[in-house]
Amino acid sequence: MAWDEWAKLKAEAAARTEPGMRLNQLDAPAGGGGGTGGEDLVVHDDQLGKLGNMAFELRERLHRDGDFARPATFRASVDMANDGLDTGSALTEVHDAWNTQLRTLLEACAHISNHLDFSRTQHAKDEDHVVTGMRDAGGGLMSVSRINDYFE
Repeated sequence: MAWDEWAKLKAEAAARTEPGMRLNQLDAPAGGGGGTGGEDLVVHDDQLGKLGNMAFELRERLHRDGDFARPATFRASVDMANDGLDTGSALTEVHDAWNTQLRTLLEACAHISNHLDFSRTQHAKDEDHVVTGMRDAGGGLMSVSRINDYFE
């Protein structure tokens, strides 16, 4: 490629592209979002409950199905090692690595499930605290306009 060709290609490329940085992102949802001043983080209690339940069910299935081949694998590794095959010790290493990874994954699923349950409970406590704290001296709920008086 000649030097003038390279200069021409660079000029054409510069003319086609917009200057500045562009970020890949989804289209903004209707009603805001996408960094346009819409809602901040929104969490729905029923969604947290479903996610926590899914993590618990995944843990239970992993506990049951992930351990299915362990006894047979261990027996095979012992039999091979007893017969003098190096494959027996290699299979024992695979067996031990699988058990370690399975326990780690089970613990992670339990942690996720427990954390979501904790988050739901803590959010409910926080919400109760806000609701009970937003009452006037007579015990009645404060209106929005009354709350605004404190900020002005």
